[in-house]
This record gives sequence, C-alpha cells and structure tokens, in this order.
Amino acid sequence: MAAKKEKVEKATKEVKEEKKTSKKNVNKVEVTVKIEGEVWKKALDQAFQKKVKDIKMDGFRPGHVPRAIFEKKFGIASLFPDAADLVLQDAYTKALEEKKVVPVVQPQVALNQVDENGIEFIFTIITKPDVKVNQYKDLHVTKEEVQVTKEEIEHELAHLLERYTELEVKDGQVAEGDVAIIDFEGFKDGVPFDGGKGENYSLEIGSHTFIPGFEEQLVGMKAGEEKDIKVTFPEDYHEASLKGQEVTFHVKVNDIKHKVQRELDEEFFEDLGMEGVNSKETLEQELEANIKAQKDMDAENKYVDRLFEEIAKHVEVEIPEEMVEEEIDRLLNRFRQQMQMQGISLDMYYQFTKTTEQDLRNQMEKDAYQNVLYRLMLEEILNMEKIEVSNEEADKEAEELAKKYQMPKEEFLKAFGGIEMVQYDLEMHKLVELLKEYNK
Repeated sequence: MAAKKEKVEKATKEVKEEKKTSKKNVNKVEVTVKIEGEVWKKALDQAFQKKVKDIKMDGFRPGHVPRAIFEKKFGIASLFPDAADLVLQDAYTKALEEKKVVPVVQPQVALNQVDENGIEFIFTIITKPDVKVNQYKDLHVTKEEVQVTKEEIEHELAHLLERYTELEVKDGQVAEGDVAIIDFEGFKDGVPFDGGKGENYSLEIGSHTFIPGFEEQLVGMKAGEEKDIKVTFPEDYHEASLKGQEVTFHVKVNDIKHKVQRELDEEFFEDLGMEGVNSKETLEQELEANIKAQKDMDAENKYVDRLFEEIAKHVEVEIPEEMVEEEIDRLLNRFRQQMQMQGISLDMYYQFTKTTEQDLRNQMEKDAYQNVLYRLMLEEILNMEKIEVSNEEADKEAEELAKKYQMPKEEFLKAFGGIEMVQYDLEMHKLVELLKEYNK
C-alpha cells in the first residue's frame, strides 16, 4: 500500500467529518491499530538516521549530530511523519488480519494520535458488497446477423484508392482539391505571432484545416507567387490572444500538386501486397471479407453488451461510492495516457474544451459505475458456476500471448499484471462463452 503523509493528514480530517454526517455502511470497516514499544522506538531511530543526514550544525560533521541535540533543536515530533511512513504498511497488514477482511479499494488512513510512546492509525476499509444475481439464464438475447452490401464494398474500394492516390506537380493555378506547398508567416498589428510561421507546408485546399477563409484565398495563385491574406481567428480559438482577432498572413506558393487516382492495374495490386489479390474481383472479395469480419466483431461486442445489460437488470447490490471513485481514477488515468500519446496534456485538454477535471470525472461516472457493477456481477456468477482456471492453463496462455506480442514471457507477465491476471482473464472468457450458451 502506497500511502503518503499528506494523504494521511487529509484522510484524518475526512474521517472526523464523515463520522458526523455519513450513514452506516455495512461494507465499511473501521479498524484502530496502535504501534508502540520496540517497534515504534525502532521506527523513530530509523527516522532520525534519515533526517540527520541532511542536518548541518556548527561543531558537528554532516550526519553526526547527536540524537539528544537534534531533538532539543527540532523536537521529537519532527521524526513522527517519517516514522509513521515506516510502520504504516505493517499497521495495515495487522488491521486486515484482525478483522479478516479483503479490501476492494485503497483504504482511507487517518492518524488518530501520536507521541514518543506510540502511534495510532484508523483504517477505513471498504469490503466487497453482497451481490445477488437472480437470473442469468434463458434471457433470449439475440445477436444480429450481419450482411455486406455492394455499396459498402464500393465505398471501401474508393477509400483504398484514395489512400494510394499519388500527388503530381501541376502547372497553372491552385484549385479546389489541390495540395499547395506554401511558406507562410502571420502578423498581428504588423508583429509576428507565435505559431504563425511555416515552411514548405502541404495544405490540401478544401480540407478546412486552416483558419476559415485562408484556403479559399489561395485558389487562383500560381507557383512562385506571393500574397498577403487577411483572416479573422474564430471567437472560440484556443489561444486567448488571437480570439476574434484579424491577422495578415504573408504566403508564398512554392509548388502546386494535384491528386492522380490509381488505376486497378497490375502495378496497383503489387503495391497492395495482398496475398491472392490480383484483380478487381479478388480485391472486392478481400474487402468484403474484411468488412464482414469487422461487422462480426462489432456485432459480437454489441451482443455481449446487451447480454450484460439484461443480466444487470436482475442484480441486487449496493455499490460503495469508493469503488466507483477508484474506477473513475482508473478511467481518468487511461484517458490521460491516450491524450499524452497525441501530445496533449490534460491541462491542455481542459483549456481546449473549457472544462475541468471535475467535469471529466462527472462524465466518466456512469461508465465507472457500470464497470464496477459488471465486474461484481460477473465475479458472483463465476463463483456460482465454480469456473476455475488451472495454473497450467494460465501458464500456457501466457506463453501464447507472449509469442503473439513478441515479448519474453516474464516481460509480458510484468506488463499484463502477473499470472493471476492471465488466470482471471481466462476465467472471464470461459464465463462469457458459458453465458452465451445459456442465453441462445
């Protein structure tokens, strides 16, 4: 358990306030644990050895200030926070053993009292709620049948041709659909502004990736031509200093390119590199198979979602708020990672969307609640059906997955969360297949 001193102090206040206002929660266990005697004395000694390394005092070498002089100057209370951290994990383990409970979220930790003789923690532990699944068989949830239309195949073929479109330099003027290779620099009140300059930038006319009015004013320009373009930034532009402001861009067109659509010829099929595809007919067959595979996957996911939704209607459970909040934390962290992969921090996201972290948490609350509900529901059915996965099965699955992702087995298990997570994943897979059989 990773607990920080500031969290302990915050939780101390929260626990005291909660005692005054909260209703009794049967899934909330409060345990008081006191650490004293030699264990506490040793923790204080270790805290002193850590602190004294950074103490500089006249007459003593760094790290050699005597304990008595240290305590006289700084007080023994200065050792309490570090000593508390040292004994916190043992205190938590003792709390779990005493009450024989299994936590489902990180506990709240409050510091009840502390002095030179000992320390007393109050752990508020949230346990798994009682779950009752009244029905999960014969719910008659059906999976939709999928079909691939001729229009869908033609649409996918057009997209494929678009992806393989080639650009060729053209003479004449910039026209809609062309790609103009431009240099540009923006000026506000005659002064260049940050982010307003680019060289040899490829801009597709009609893509609307630039400020409204910019692309339209390039139409008709020739290669080598320069021009000043006036545009006004939108009122909702993310940079405050440019919102609603009129600016001038000095633009030079270096080259003009137009798109040349590929022909369905031998060279195109070679470039595709699809095994067995060497004609329009075989390409359309391949596209049909790919579209159907994707549709089948989507239909399967929707089917399982509807199945879970239907089973959830027959579940009785009171989900602790703390479980939902921890799930929101997980979703928020995953969203943060996704944004970082796009080069966007959460602060930037909040600025762009004019929202706050609390707004985002509120948006995630429904999904978080559903995730927790489904997890509790499925784990209860798992127990009812007595589905188990042996160590041998899990180990074999781990080896196959490691090969699939081209990773050493140990490295894969570390990234996946250990062999227990592989075991849990397999159990859930078996359960979903069983639920599908029960509800045909």
